[in-house]
Amino acid sequence: MRTKIIATIGPASASREMLVRLVGAGASIFRLNFSHGDADFFRTLVGNIRSVELEVGRPLSILQDLAGPKIRLGAIASGAIEVARSDTVLLGSPEEAAPDLPLLPLDNPELLAELSAGDVLVLADGGLRFVVCGRVADNLVRLEAMGSGIVTSRKGIALPGKTLSLPALTDKDRADLALGLELGVDAVAVSFVQSASDIRQVRALLHGAKRSIPVVAKLERRSAIDDLNAIIECSDMIMVARGDLGVECPLPELPALQKRIIRACNLASKPVIVATQMLLSMVSSPSPTRAETTDVANAVLDGADCVMLSEETAMGAYPAETVEYMNRIASEAEEYLLESRSLASPDSASGAPEFLAYAACLLADRTDAAAIAAHTLSGSSARLLSACRPRQPIHALTVNNAVLHALNFSWGVLPLLVEEDPEVGHLVRVQRFIATNPEFPVGCDVVITAGEPAVGQPDRGTNLVKIYRK
Repeated sequence: MRTKIIATIGPASASREMLVRLVGAGASIFRLNFSHGDADFFRTLVGNIRSVELEVGRPLSILQDLAGPKIRLGAIASGAIEVARSDTVLLGSPEEAAPDLPLLPLDNPELLAELSAGDVLVLADGGLRFVVCGRVADNLVRLEAMGSGIVTSRKGIALPGKTLSLPALTDKDRADLALGLELGVDAVAVSFVQSASDIRQVRALLHGAKRSIPVVAKLERRSAIDDLNAIIECSDMIMVARGDLGVECPLPELPALQKRIIRACNLASKPVIVATQMLLSMVSSPSPTRAETTDVANAVLDGADCVMLSEETAMGAYPAETVEYMNRIASEAEEYLLESRSLASPDSASGAPEFLAYAACLLADRTDAAAIAAHTLSGSSARLLSACRPRQPIHALTVNNAVLHALNFSWGVLPLLVEEDPEVGHLVRVQRFIATNPEFPVGCDVVITAGEPAVGQPDRGTNLVKIYRK
């Protein structure tokens, strides 16, 4: 399987035994949702994942997902409020509430100050919407319900189309990031990104901690879509987080929006993750719906590097079966993708690295090579190969453990850690790997990319493409 599966770990999947089953079913990346769980839970979980990684003998990557500045209601005094269409309720501070109207408590005075008449406020998953009618006091606004439903405590709030003056990272996020770095996570996802500056703030924290791990920008807000190219440029990966994004943007726009984001990431050779409700019915059912099956397949056909499971594996009744189903769906979609896809030459604005990757994939295709093998120090050459979507597996050899785990997110890439030996060049190292690997039969061709600088010259990265016959 070329598309990578990310499984969110929660109560249903945190045991070592279940982690082994998830890996066997096809998961290679584990998401740790720092909106839930404490330090002891994550310490134990990371220890179990690393233990399983040693057991299975291949890299397993850990994605830390920060909670971000999620806006939520406070505790409702009665526990819940039932509203009907056109009902009036208040939003804001309990101290300023009128006794004759229901109150939705909100302890964000800076947010309340930004609300104005006509703004739309959406609760939870978009099932209940309100429109702001006006201001009652400094920290109190009047809302009119646009539908009927029940509002409970701690529900999340979204304001579609409105850019909010909220920090990219909360104090909790900063503490959680420090814990994640201590535990050795392989990538960090930043929630509710609004602009490229949010990603730069996270990079500054990583730089201060003298750590370099991939930063994933979660696209959940409309303002992020407006700054898409800049966010892609300064991020290492992108996540199409369709839950909150589907609240911020009209649902009919979501499929085309997903395709545009994936295409932009593919063109930039940045891994892209598609997430939220992919096989949601399998939380309680042993098989998915037909629509869910098609949704996963279409994400693969659109060009997703990774597909992610959330509640399905975190709290569902069939976590391993869900991963297995996703694996099978993605594998079938990949077969069709490779049947119908043709290699596209890089555009004229591309540089030598893009053309070298294209040349390697073209050679592999024309010579019916068994595989492509790349020696990569930063992972860049392997990601460029992945973006071409060759039908051959991409064996990426690296001496860097961080690069090893980062490459787990790239489509079709099989990362392998090799020992650094200054006496042996990159090309020789790859040829030895092929010669000693029983996976490659004698007489087969493997296309190699590597960096081989001339004697006395500095390393300039990948500069060689070769057909190697075993």
